[in-house]
Amino acid sequence: MAKILLLSNGHGEDLSGALLAQLLLDFGHHVQALPLVGKGHAYTQADIPLLGKTREFSTGGIGYTTFRGRLTELIQGQALYLLQQLIRLLRRAHSIDFIVVVGDVIPVIAAWLSGCPVATYLVAYSSHYEGRLRLPWPCGQLLATKRFKAVFSRDQLTATDLSQQLHRQVSFVGNPFMDPVLSATAPTKTTDPRLGLLPGSRRPELEDNLRLLLAMVEQLPTDQKLRIDLALVPSLDDDTLRTLAQRSGWQLSKGQLHRDHTQTIEVRRDAFQTVLQHSDLLICMAGTAAEQAIGLAKPVLQLPGRGPQFTEAFAEAQRRLLGPTIFCAQGEAGSRINLEASAQLTLQLLKRIQSDQHLQRQCRDEALRRLGKAGGGLRMATAIHAITSKDAG
Repeated sequence: MAKILLLSNGHGEDLSGALLAQLLLDFGHHVQALPLVGKGHAYTQADIPLLGKTREFSTGGIGYTTFRGRLTELIQGQALYLLQQLIRLLRRAHSIDFIVVVGDVIPVIAAWLSGCPVATYLVAYSSHYEGRLRLPWPCGQLLATKRFKAVFSRDQLTATDLSQQLHRQVSFVGNPFMDPVLSATAPTKTTDPRLGLLPGSRRPELEDNLRLLLAMVEQLPTDQKLRIDLALVPSLDDDTLRTLAQRSGWQLSKGQLHRDHTQTIEVRRDAFQTVLQHSDLLICMAGTAAEQAIGLAKPVLQLPGRGPQFTEAFAEAQRRLLGPTIFCAQGEAGSRINLEASAQLTLQLLKRIQSDQHLQRQCRDEALRRLGKAGGGLRMATAIHAITSKDAG
């Protein structure tokens, strides 16, 4: 069987990469991973060995960052770290039979430089952003070469668009990161509406996002029956959460955040999937989690932050990507106007999702159109297995 390397560049990309890696292991391949950004926790949690040491950066990696974020990346040495990872790849390329890219232009270039045959899952690009995808140079030119044995897109619109642009088949088979939530058993419906808070996973931005979410929840009326769940990564421990909560006027006790005995938020650690499944509406300051929510046919309300990742610019691009069932209130990020308007919009959406059949149908339609059906990971892994088996033969 083939020696396959998963090459990814982001937290969401690592999640899809890890899911693909597990499926390729089931086919009997030898699999390793090289995350170009971050620690690669998704791989280590899936027991996928990493090619060398990894490092986390406070900005969360290359992408929609502020100027301050890009400056921080330079100061922290992220460019040098990326170069070191690329050198590691080139030195080990002789022992790799096949590379699976999950990401965008940077891993595409790295894979091409390695000289290995490649399959690419362009999870970071979509024609939904502009109507016609303009791939950054030299991504399009490289993907059109014979070295890239297969190209997978994140939606059908992009597959059709790129097939015409690249003069080759680009396939849409679904998105691996949707499989864990789409295959899970649907929860039993409760009478009280449920609100899920998703502040993201990158620290220290996570703390800033959480402060904004708590400030928004304070604007909600306290006389309504509403269950609120907060999905937190384990890296934000109780001591840090307690200090942050106290400074915001909240108290942490027995896994719950309380404010003046009038509002309660359930703290759920490492339980993004559970919160996604059980919530009627998600308040998102995250990337992949918002996509999973839309893929589950649930409406999403954005609460833009100050960055460096989940900024107003990122939120605006996310709305173009995910369509009309993702909402955002007026007002500057972090302003009282935005927080109050977000609280009002939250109440409106919770009411609509219970009774508005048009919104319910729209959520289901956009879920299929933007993210696809369950089983995307297996379909993609099967196609990659077929390619490597053919090359080996």
